[in-house]
Amino acid sequence: MTAIVAITRPPTDAITRCALTHLERQPIDVRRAQEQHRGYRETLERLGATVVTLPEEPELPDAVFVEDTVFVVDEVAVLMRPGTPTRLGEVPSVATALAAYRDLARIEAPGTLDGGDILRVDRTVFVGRSSRSNASGIAQLHDVLAPLGYRVRPVGVHGCLHLKSACSHVGGGLVVANRHWIDAEALDGVTILDLPTTEPRAANTFMIGDTIVMAAGFPETTDLLWQRGRTVETVELSELQKAEAGGSCMSVVFEGS
Repeated sequence: MTAIVAITRPPTDAITRCALTHLERQPIDVRRAQEQHRGYRETLERLGATVVTLPEEPELPDAVFVEDTVFVVDEVAVLMRPGTPTRLGEVPSVATALAAYRDLARIEAPGTLDGGDILRVDRTVFVGRSSRSNASGIAQLHDVLAPLGYRVRPVGVHGCLHLKSACSHVGGGLVVANRHWIDAEALDGVTILDLPTTEPRAANTFMIGDTIVMAAGFPETTDLLWQRGRTVETVELSELQKAEAGGSCMSVVFEGS
């Protein structure tokens, strides 16, 4: 059986200074956020993942959002160059952890690329052109992945922070999406399952094996996925969502061996 690895990092008091783009700043109860993150890690473990918990980074406000630092496929781990300059210091510790599992490639200046802008559906990699990820970063990712047999396709992002804030793959080529926040016509070759209009922020999910993990508080979307034959596990992330968190952004999930 292939081992599933999930890299995570706990939030610290610094999360109250996190970068925000599409949300108004609200007070964050750090202790509650840490409890919710603990529950998130426990959920991943219960679903069969080996959770690697990186050391805290008390000087880096957004360090809990490890997804933005790297993109992992079977052949390579591509270290990102985050679009927010204060986040560049998050990458080295993630690189150290990933070096035990994959060869490493790296996005270099002037490229910027956040992992939250990358959605993989089999051998197609959709990449959001957002406020955090630019054309140079997308081109560099193409240069790494195309020789390995991946198709890299840019997607415009205009109503949310990252591409995966608006869409995610829920297995079998089905992508749950909020079309209003992205150029959905660029998602060629997939079937789009539209979010309920009452839950525009419900699209950020990820999978552990055959189970979809997503934030609690989106009952219509949860029911919609169950109706499509999916297994769904919800986790309470309400305090972390004040920092523009979603389900996928707090872990890097990949096959370890």
